[in-house]
Amino acid sequence: MSLSATPFNRGPAGGEPLDRRWIEAHIPHQGPMCLLEEVLTWDATRIRCRATSHRLASNPLRAGGRLGAVCGVEYAGQAMAVHGAIVASMSGGRARPGYLASLRSLVLHVTRLDDLPEDLIASAERLAGDDGTALYQFAVSSAGHELLSGRAGIVFGAVG
Repeated sequence: MSLSATPFNRGPAGGEPLDRRWIEAHIPHQGPMCLLEEVLTWDATRIRCRATSHRLASNPLRAGGRLGAVCGVEYAGQAMAVHGAIVASMSGGRARPGYLASLRSLVLHVTRLDDLPEDLIASAERLAGDDGTALYQFAVSSAGHELLSGRAGIVFGAVG
C-alpha cells in the first residue's frame, strides 16, 4: 500500500488512531512537552495536526504568563517529527531524530498564542530532502487564520 493511499486519520500500522498516545510513542517529546493532540490528515509529503496545549497555563513554553507566537515553530516542528515517524513506519523503519538547523522566511501574524480560544492547526509540507536533511514549509493557524509560517531545515542523526 502506498503512503498516499493510506486513509487519513488512521495509523500506519493498520488502523490505530494517530492520537496523542501514538504521537508520544513515536517522537522524543514526552509529557507536557508533547504539544500535539492528534494527526488530522497526512500523506507522503504533508501533515496537519491539531493542538490544544496553547491554552494550558502549564504549557512548558510559556514565559512571563504568556505563550509567544514564535513558540508556534515548536508546534510545527513536532508536526514535522510526526510526519517523519509516519513515513518511516510505513517503510518498516523508525524515524531518526531530527534537529532544527535553520528557519527561513519566518512570518508572525500575531504576538501570542495563549489567548486564542480555538485549537491550533500545525501544517507542514516536505519540499525536499534526502537521508540526511529535509526542507519543510510550515504554517500554524487557528479558526482559519494563519498565525505564523516559514520554512525549516532539518538535519537527521546529528549529535545534539
